[in-house]
Amino acid sequence: MKVAITGATGFVGSRLVQRLHGEGHKTVVLTRNTTFAQKVFPSEAFPNVEIVAYTPNASGSWQSVIASCDGVVNLAGEPIGEGRWTPERKQEILNSRKLGTQKIVEAIANANPKPSVLINASAIGYYGTSETATFDETSLSGNDFLAQVCQAWEAEARKVKDVGVRLVILRFGIVLGNGGALGKMIPPFKLFAGGPIGSGRQWFSWIHVDDLVNLILQALTKPEIEGVYNATAPNPVRMADLSQTLGQVMNRPSWLPVPAFAIEALLGDGAIVVLEGQQVIPKRTVQTGFEYKYPNLQSALTQILN
Repeated sequence: MKVAITGATGFVGSRLVQRLHGEGHKTVVLTRNTTFAQKVFPSEAFPNVEIVAYTPNASGSWQSVIASCDGVVNLAGEPIGEGRWTPERKQEILNSRKLGTQKIVEAIANANPKPSVLINASAIGYYGTSETATFDETSLSGNDFLAQVCQAWEAEARKVKDVGVRLVILRFGIVLGNGGALGKMIPPFKLFAGGPIGSGRQWFSWIHVDDLVNLILQALTKPEIEGVYNATAPNPVRMADLSQTLGQVMNRPSWLPVPAFAIEALLGDGAIVVLEGQQVIPKRTVQTGFEYKYPNLQSALTQILN
């Protein structure tokens, strides 16, 4: 295959490129920063990777590379868990997803021949937050800021169906691996100062990065996979259980809770990402026959940390 990827230098994207390259596929890395991308994917180590400069929110000559691809994986978007959500920051978070997806769909619409599939990232923030509800792919959307972002993001992606291209939307849970959210939780535990964040009762719906990459590969290669799938492990946990399991795997205590006000002081509105969660079940994903390598938190954390 030849696959175009946005967000390819990020935590999930770089793992996906490595995997595709290892299996002999060609990848087109669409990036705003070609110098950085060349450091992440040096040509001598990644001869099958083509690096193309693009402007996510604007049409341009970069769009022509889509015509030679079998599939497109759209992972790009401003990080949501870093820094305070000022009005300007919220606009950036929304635009990077809405306009970025709009331009990818525009490129696919103009391509001849067209890729056969678009795999578009979304997030479980689509469902809003709750300590009591359980959500699957058929659940209604929430109405907070992140839910609205996901709705706008997915609405742009759905327009690709108008030009006859198969669409797979993957609603990502919190991705666990070397880096990402887990990378921020580990240092306090190493210093014997780890513990749950906030009340500890909020749900934490997660997925191991290798399972997520496998899910993307399944979506690329199986034409019967279409529509929305939750990219989460089948066993979500509460924050207190996450902290306890992390402590056990690291052989460290989990005794020092991080108070909600400390997170709110740091992140403002963005604190909702870690202080309020949602219990998300990957019902449709399991129905496809997808086999998780890491269905349980203990096995996932053990693999990552060891």
